[in-house]
Amino acid sequence: MEPTKYWGFIKDPLYGYIRITEQERSIIDTAPVQRLRRIRQLSGAQYAYPAANHTRFEHSLGTMHLAGILADSLPSISQEEKVKVKLASLLHDVGHGPYSHLFETLLSKYLGKTHEDMSLWIIRESEVGRALERIGLDPEEVGLISVGRLSRPDKPFLNQIIRSSVDVDKMDFLLRDSYHTGASYGTIDIFRLIYTMDILDGNLAVDATALSTLETFLLARLESFRAIYFHRTTRAAQIMLIKALEKAKDELNLFKSISIQEYLQLDDQTLWEMLKHSKSRDIIMDLDNRRLLKCAYEKTFFVRDQLVTNIFNNEAVRRQIEEEIAIKAGVPTDEVTIDVPSLPSVPYHYAIDVEPMNIPIFYKSKTGEKIPQRLGELSRIVDSLRVFLNIMRIYTREDYRERVRKASTDVLGEAPLSSLVSY
Repeated sequence: MEPTKYWGFIKDPLYGYIRITEQERSIIDTAPVQRLRRIRQLSGAQYAYPAANHTRFEHSLGTMHLAGILADSLPSISQEEKVKVKLASLLHDVGHGPYSHLFETLLSKYLGKTHEDMSLWIIRESEVGRALERIGLDPEEVGLISVGRLSRPDKPFLNQIIRSSVDVDKMDFLLRDSYHTGASYGTIDIFRLIYTMDILDGNLAVDATALSTLETFLLARLESFRAIYFHRTTRAAQIMLIKALEKAKDELNLFKSISIQEYLQLDDQTLWEMLKHSKSRDIIMDLDNRRLLKCAYEKTFFVRDQLVTNIFNNEAVRRQIEEEIAIKAGVPTDEVTIDVPSLPSVPYHYAIDVEPMNIPIFYKSKTGEKIPQRLGELSRIVDSLRVFLNIMRIYTREDYRERVRKASTDVLGEAPLSSLVSY
């Protein structure tokens, strides 16, 4: 490949100056990437954290920056692969719709599509693909790397830089979301993680000397989930947005056959204005004035049993329990909503599924040989993480709150007093 030509710098609050090449600039300046400026990273979180108004655009730049640093530190990656990985990282969220994961919930429900599917579509069919071709890259290959689907059995690490248990996407959103919310959980030494990563049997792996940093990363992921992504006020706003989208979907033709041009015209503000002038206007007015749903009941489960599993994973069971609670409370059935962390609409719900064997660990012998290790055997912390996320909440309108609390207690058992705290 030709020598790298730099265009200039972009100032970032987390990393200082991010150096941008001419090739990267040509992709950054495409309309689909610029559209990410109009899609919040944490839609709904601004009701709990007023400064959480950052967007997918700066997250994409940060992810690209970290991917470049990681690629530079890996000995088994070519210059051409570094370029592909950086641009794939820049484009990894280009398929997000308005309100990010909230829109994706209904996109999946009605069209069977994820934001990764939409990213691939946009990279292949829009001006992004043509821009990639102009710099000598295959849009299909870059797109597949961006969503972690490139079929290269000899080099799975190309996918794993962006899509794995410890990837640059998660590193950036933990730091960035912590910074903009003011929560303190994202203070991780990610550069120690990055610089101790290497390739082990084709997979991205972490040197055992960075075990404590890896544990901090995983704990930060957990605490950020509890404090930011599954914050009860954030989720109240998000549930209302989903209800608004559901109510107006047919009127606005949101989840029917859609062209790439129509999809790319949708962003947070455009859709907000559309919803304001639809049958969902009352919900949008409540959101505009921060009249949010209230949490009537909250319970954390520290054991696994069949009822909990069914509630968390089976929509039909949740609907049945919602109806039972509503009838007992004497309120309309659509005014009771069960919320659990495993729902697709919960931002980064997948990021809390920690499987120890998904993170390869190694230590180096005196001869420099990389010896694989089992993370679960090295760290008890990792084994204990998942159990703390069995949280269930029940939301309703403020005037129904006490009735729904009593009915929920009858159906599901006593909840702690913390569920009565209003934010």
